[in-house]
Amino acid sequence: MPVQLGEIIEGKVTGITSFGAFVELPDGKTGLVHISEIAEEYVKDINDFLKVNDMVKVKVISVDPKGKIGLSIKQTIERRRKPARPQVSFEEKLSRFLKDSDERLQSLRRNTESKRGGRGSSRKS
Repeated sequence: MPVQLGEIIEGKVTGITSFGAFVELPDGKTGLVHISEIAEEYVKDINDFLKVNDMVKVKVISVDPKGKIGLSIKQTIERRRKPARPQVSFEEKLSRFLKDSDERLQSLRRNTESKRGGRGSSRKS
């Protein structure tokens, strides 16, 4: 049975190169997992992530007319979504900013006014 585009299957790592890893699929065919498709983070050395004879889940991302099969490991990993922040309108953001700004100005004025008093008033002419 030929592999289907988008199919997720399990295969065995048969070889590792500087540009990717070769994975043998259940039907006996071999596909390539490019170094950019191994993990979400930057992969400098594939050997840090995979070893020969490892069993890995791969997704078929391309099949060209010559029979070359492109695979991806990172596309099989479910990404965790960050919880969505509640939408705040522009007007609410602006009013919060103005309130914070006013509070900071009042605090700054209180601090500078308390430092002004009493200096230099004892001068005689």
